[in-house]
Amino acid sequence: MSTLFKVSALLGPLFLTTLALNAAEPKTIVFDQPVSTQKFTLKEINPDLPADWSDYDFLVLEFRATSSQRFELGLQTADKLISKRIHPYPNVWVRASIPLRFYRNPLGNAADLAATVNQPRNSYWINIEGGGNGPTGNVTGLSFVMRYPTGSPKLEIRSVTLSKTDPGDDILEGKPLIDEFGQYTHVEWPGKAHTEDDLKKAWTAEADALAKSSNLPDRDKYGGFVSTQAKATGFFRVEQINGVWWFVDPEGHYFYSTGVNGIGTNSATRVASREDYFANIPPAPAPAGRSGFGGPGGGRQANFYAANLQKRYGTADYMASWAALTSERLGAWGLNTSYSNSLNNSVGENGQKRAYVANIRVGQLGPSVMGMPDVYADNFEAQVNTAIERSVTPSKDDPWLLGYFIGNEPPWPSRESEFVDYVLNGQASEMQTRFKAALAKGDTPDIRRQLVLDAFEHYLAVVNTALKKYDPNHLNLGIRFGGTPPDYVVKLAKNFDVYTLNKYRYEPPVDLIANVHKLTGLPVLVGEFHIGVPDRGMAPGLVQAMNQEERGQAYSYYVEHAAAHAEVIGTHWFEWIDEPVTGRNDGENYNIGWIDVTDQPYAELVAAAKITHSRLLDIHSGKIPPTDRRAKTSDIGTAAEANQLGLPAIQ
Repeated sequence: MSTLFKVSALLGPLFLTTLALNAAEPKTIVFDQPVSTQKFTLKEINPDLPADWSDYDFLVLEFRATSSQRFELGLQTADKLISKRIHPYPNVWVRASIPLRFYRNPLGNAADLAATVNQPRNSYWINIEGGGNGPTGNVTGLSFVMRYPTGSPKLEIRSVTLSKTDPGDDILEGKPLIDEFGQYTHVEWPGKAHTEDDLKKAWTAEADALAKSSNLPDRDKYGGFVSTQAKATGFFRVEQINGVWWFVDPEGHYFYSTGVNGIGTNSATRVASREDYFANIPPAPAPAGRSGFGGPGGGRQANFYAANLQKRYGTADYMASWAALTSERLGAWGLNTSYSNSLNNSVGENGQKRAYVANIRVGQLGPSVMGMPDVYADNFEAQVNTAIERSVTPSKDDPWLLGYFIGNEPPWPSRESEFVDYVLNGQASEMQTRFKAALAKGDTPDIRRQLVLDAFEHYLAVVNTALKKYDPNHLNLGIRFGGTPPDYVVKLAKNFDVYTLNKYRYEPPVDLIANVHKLTGLPVLVGEFHIGVPDRGMAPGLVQAMNQEERGQAYSYYVEHAAAHAEVIGTHWFEWIDEPVTGRNDGENYNIGWIDVTDQPYAELVAAAKITHSRLLDIHSGKIPPTDRRAKTSDIGTAAEANQLGLPAIQ
């Protein structure tokens, strides 16, 4: 028997319902308002909990959620609320051993934003980006918040304790979580495969439909618009034409980049210490599938997507068959840009190639701080030149390559003082020597900021010069900046051909795009965005739609409104395949794919995208307006309503 509480509506000021609870009974929260919040005092949660948590390292909860939608778990202290985002597996009882260091400490020293804020655990995963941090010496209660919930999710809590050692995360009731095809076992949905025959029928039906379809009209082989013409150079370039920025493809046709990250067969999840979470663990596929042992952090990895491809095509050469179908899908759906050249390499000389972008990870040259290596080391410039020459030589004459990204989501902008601390407290380096010498003359936030900016400017100068030296044919697409870097960072985006920003919103950030263009004069590429759904056991992504149909509408709204800006030259979705239900290396398990783990497309997203892609030339040319139909984020409220209620946004 449980005690049931409906969460108070938050309309206007933030109202919190505090109710007496029977500690012997599970507590059930129903999230049924645009922003739903429940607050408990420590006495109501567990009368034995102390107020001073300083000597404890783990908050241990046993709970069951009916939805994979995230909730925010807050610690109310005497002077502030500190919260982190918990991503549950639905319809199973779990023990979540939550490290309190995530609440106490600031963000750490990782190479990019995702590695900084995502923290993997066994029976859930946690995002620590927002919600602040602080001491836990005077905790007065806990709060549970869900924003624009869909389907009135419930959360049952039957135990809350503290521990000085890690008791471990686990699924207490409901194993296995994952079936033989990599699907979540405790949720049903239309099209879910229960047998291999189900999969074969679905695969045959899609192949038959694709055979009857064709690429969108008015497209050349690169995906550019045949009805347009500019100067052809044999390589991709950018040009402002009649006040509107465009990519121009090798044949001289205007090209608006509609791309997808992560087009490949790598979709591995950690198995080590979680073997009983899986009904059947597939054998490691061929090397191209990147599964087996030696994954991030070590330990056994399982790649259900690659295993399903082997069921579809056999084990001998499934990559070639996968590549042919993937290329066909891209053409039929109007997606004209892939990430990396793996698709073209796999499709072979006789297959349909696709335009692509490439990444150069110079930040991985030796030890780094927040993704930046020791840029003042004696061998830094030589290392950069060697690495870039090796990276670009195979592709410098390839007409299918748009250009190169030279970095991904540096986490240090607005955290320069922390950056300096990591350098000062880290291993000996030339950067450390220079920082110490400069700070000996004075140590202020402005001085620290300038030290980091000078290092970054030097980094960019060396990398940009080397890239142009070894490949003058292709575009420098710059760093894929995440979040909202301050103007003093944006201004350093010199000698790029394109400014790339990753922005997860329901619509492209109008003010940010305009400001970036004003500061740099460059065209703007959206390097990442997505909209997901709390569906099939997976979390909804950084931006949520109510269901799969609304996800398709959300895609149309974002892409069309981006194309309506003269400065924007493309939008790239993250990512091609759903993330594994049990998480990638950092725990993230978003339902954001064009393709699910069984190699079936999301029909609703595909249908919406085909319509939008057929409109892009006219929208970007200013001939027709973008759609005004916004996607629904929830069946009980909208994101706009939720974010007007005084709580920080989720992305």
